[in-house]
Amino acid sequence: MKEICAIIRRDKLQQTKAVLAETGYPAMTIQSVEGRGRQKGDVACTLADMDQDGASCNSLHVKLRPTPSTYALEHTLPKVALFVPKRMITLMVPDEAVDAVVQAIISANTTGQPGDGRVFVCPVEGASTIRTGERETAVM
Repeated sequence: MKEICAIIRRDKLQQTKAVLAETGYPAMTIQSVEGRGRQKGDVACTLADMDQDGASCNSLHVKLRPTPSTYALEHTLPKVALFVPKRMITLMVPDEAVDAVVQAIISANTTGQPGDGRVFVCPVEGASTIRTGERETAVM
């Protein structure tokens, strides 16, 4: 049995849940987290022109705005340590399902931009059911 922990963009949560359900693994724990990775909290803030109903973005008219960290660097101010809000998904899967689940998470979350997230895979030695006290070994 393996634990898969994925840190993803907040707006990709629903798509990720749908893909995992299609893969056969709908059970998961979801947490709201904040953190920073290699980009050290720098995120590309984009504001897109919205359609009249405000429902969809027109990707041809994207305006880039500086992030607070970039603004501080450009104006000789001390850099602010920013933590980016993300979602963390944790699920347990059998060893033979790890590759399929990781690929499903990656496919649902790839945008090609920094900040897409990370997926971690860890071994699980066992599990116990609290209500019954039943113990399971690492074999699922």
